[in-house]
Amino acid sequence: MDGDRTATILGFAGALVVLLVLFWFVGVGEVVDALTSADPPTVALVAAVALFWLSCWGMALHTVLGALGVSISAPKAVLVFSAAVFSNNVTPFGQAGGEPLSALLISRATDSEYETGLAAIASVDALHFVPSVGLAVVGLSIFAVRTVTFGRNVLIAAAAVGALALAIPVAVYIGWRYRYELEAAVVRALTPIISGIARLVPGREPPSAAAIERRIESFFAAIDRVANSRSTIVIAVGFSLGGWLALVTSLWLSATALGASIPFAAALIVIPAGSIAGITPLPGGLGGIEAAFVVLLISTTGIAPAVASAAVVIHRGATYWFPTVLGGGTAAALGARHGRKRRSGDD
Repeated sequence: MDGDRTATILGFAGALVVLLVLFWFVGVGEVVDALTSADPPTVALVAAVALFWLSCWGMALHTVLGALGVSISAPKAVLVFSAAVFSNNVTPFGQAGGEPLSALLISRATDSEYETGLAAIASVDALHFVPSVGLAVVGLSIFAVRTVTFGRNVLIAAAAVGALALAIPVAVYIGWRYRYELEAAVVRALTPIISGIARLVPGREPPSAAAIERRIESFFAAIDRVANSRSTIVIAVGFSLGGWLALVTSLWLSATALGASIPFAAALIVIPAGSIAGITPLPGGLGGIEAAFVVLLISTTGIAPAVASAAVVIHRGATYWFPTVLGGGTAAALGARHGRKRRSGDD
């Protein structure tokens, strides 16, 4: 736990450095001046749109959990998803680092197996890639029609989107085609690692190889159930698309609140392409995503750097800090509930 806490602290320290450098280059005073000119009703609308995004992606989780036979109400699924967002936002490497904690939160909230929670959040995160790449391609296509040449930064974004558009279907095909071989390889690789770690935990017997294999197979079986349900995939991707469009609208409205009129197509490029920076070893991509958004906004719209930075501050305030606070409260409540259940079980 101390190692996790240290990694989180170092991650936020790194994010703070990136943000300070970004705003130092742009000009802190200019960014503050732009923020003070923001239209309050439009900023409030940004917050409402961010809540809609959170609800859409929470409903995607609700849909996947339903396919796995886990009963949970829609409002609770949204709150649980906010807790998953919190874990991603405070963990280095974003979703990749936060998924194990997200799975634990889901399993506690739904009284399901950990493997089921992990399969649910992994499936939702994987499904999010499909509409994000699609929106970026649409935005780039519109931008290409209206623009004679692409700037260097937009070309880099286009290359990244193109790589994802190619890599995702290839990875899905290979993973599905060789899923049983992949499962066997994971079992062989993880069994000795899990057994070794378990031996270091005082007071607990290490699980048998058969038990570890059974739990890993349970995870893959849950993934298989989601993949084989076409209705689940269609509905979940629909909710995911609604969430992505809300994120795009949030950024567009954030610029509008500052009196900047930017093409909606530009926001279609900036949000999916800039979100790739979430893979940086920073909590929730904090700092890296902001820098990517600012650079892409300036490249695609030509607005002033201070205005672009202020728009990103408003957008990320609604889509990073708000769900982090809400999700942190939900995660704390889930932890307290789990503690009470354990104490009552001991009694």
